[in-house]
Amino acid sequence: MKALKIISAAGFILLSLTPAFAGKAVDNLKPIHLYPLKTCVVTGEKLGGDMGAPYIFFYKDPKNPNDPGREVRLCCKGCLDDFKADPAKYLKKLDEAEAKSKK
Repeated sequence: MKALKIISAAGFILLSLTPAFAGKAVDNLKPIHLYPLKTCVVTGEKLGGDMGAPYIFFYKDPKNPNDPGREVRLCCKGCLDDFKADPAKYLKKLDEAEAKSKK
């Protein structure tokens, strides 16, 4: 019976402290990476515009095993072939947009 009272008291204390600490950990989180463009790197069309939800994929350079990869957003899946034809061209656009957004 004494153990039950102790456990109940501990539970009550924890529950009463929870609101004081709620959200504290989330307040300190910062996004690691925000996507720098609101447009498709291939066509320049607005992402999420007339084409519907953007086509999002993770591109990793197959020639570079050390490439950490990166997120790429296109206005539609139809742009994927153009992207794959010259990924360096479109990744350069992303790099430039990221550099501009950090200023």
